[in-house]
Amino acid sequence: MTVDQRARAGLFLAMQYPVEIPGVSVANFLRAARTAIDGQAPKLRTWIKEVDAALERQDLDDDFADRSVNEGFSGGEKKRHEMAQLELLHPKFAVLDETDSGLDIDALKVVSTGVNHYLEDKSRGVMLITHYTRILRYIKATQVHVFVDGRVAETGGPELGEQLEAEGYEKYVEAAKANA
Repeated sequence: MTVDQRARAGLFLAMQYPVEIPGVSVANFLRAARTAIDGQAPKLRTWIKEVDAALERQDLDDDFADRSVNEGFSGGEKKRHEMAQLELLHPKFAVLDETDSGLDIDALKVVSTGVNHYLEDKSRGVMLITHYTRILRYIKATQVHVFVDGRVAETGGPELGEQLEAEGYEKYVEAAKANA
């Protein structure tokens, strides 16, 4: 599927390293994305209010909507912008690839709040990809999977995240080498 087909099907992907789109404002990007998903442009007056509210919830400045997408954004701004997209585009399922990468503790809390808010609708799902378990202090996982060499090496509940924090990944890497 193409990117727009996946979006219309309800799939959202937050990249570890979001690309810059010089010359395209955040506001225009968000409106174009919503238009592509819904098949019609949102009413401008209500849309501006929705965007402003979403950006405010992500602790982004008022002028953020006028900036070019990801151009000159800090790591935290990029991730908080993705959480605003998640809120405004209403996908059914989100794949969040290392959403916690490079975030300070304040940005991590804001981003986690965005994910938790999205998950309040129980018909939605998230696959959160991370190398660090600190984000699991703020986002309550229902399942944790350990991947090694592209394969599931272990599956468990939230306690597996705590075990990984305490013991690391080494035993899974060693087991994969032994089975190779």
